[in-house]
Amino acid sequence: MAVSSTPSLQPPSLMHTANNFRSTFLGERNGFYVSAMPVCHIGVLRKTIECKESRIGKQPIPVPSNVTISLQGQDLKVKGPLGELSILYPREIKIEREDSGIIRVKKALETRRANQMHGLFRTLTDNMVVGVSKGFEKKLQLVGVGYRAMLEGKDLVLNLGFSHPVKMAIPDGIQVKVEENTRITVSGYDKCAIGQFAASIRQWRPPEPYKGKGVKYADEIVRRKEGKAGKKK
Repeated sequence: MAVSSTPSLQPPSLMHTANNFRSTFLGERNGFYVSAMPVCHIGVLRKTIECKESRIGKQPIPVPSNVTISLQGQDLKVKGPLGELSILYPREIKIEREDSGIIRVKKALETRRANQMHGLFRTLTDNMVVGVSKGFEKKLQLVGVGYRAMLEGKDLVLNLGFSHPVKMAIPDGIQVKVEENTRITVSGYDKCAIGQFAASIRQWRPPEPYKGKGVKYADEIVRRKEGKAGKKK
């Protein structure tokens, strides 16, 4: 008894195409040709980045007669009547001193990072020169009933409405003066340290926008909000 094979469910045209594909992949070509596409070489276009010189970075830094500058490689030390500061420049920045006593901060490389560092390190260098010769100060003001500040030795004590007074140790190189128990003046020769300590004082009680209570900078403008209005009868 002959056993009948199961007929294929695919139409003859699809079977012929499938056989042609199969034969093509096996290395045979029976009437069906597959076109070979040429390989394209993709080139990368490199464009030179031209960085503009910083308007802040190209400004000269005048050095007073009472300030001594020492430069060793990328390390700069500035000494004046108020103190001594030092800074380490990155490799993208170089510093030059002219015979007239003026300092110029220049770019050592023509890269985007060098352009970003140019103005920053010029400002940091100028802050060092001004700090050791004249100094900086930051003023704060306490606003609120019962808010007051006082000095106890080398500590600044703040009463800001907590259950206990806040005691803060004054860092070296920083002087703090309290006037009328509500006005605080932070001064010194390091501008970064002055700003950090003043921000730490303000952080204990930032000014709130409804009544303006808190610790704020003397020149700070607090944007006020209108409170909820009472129910109209």
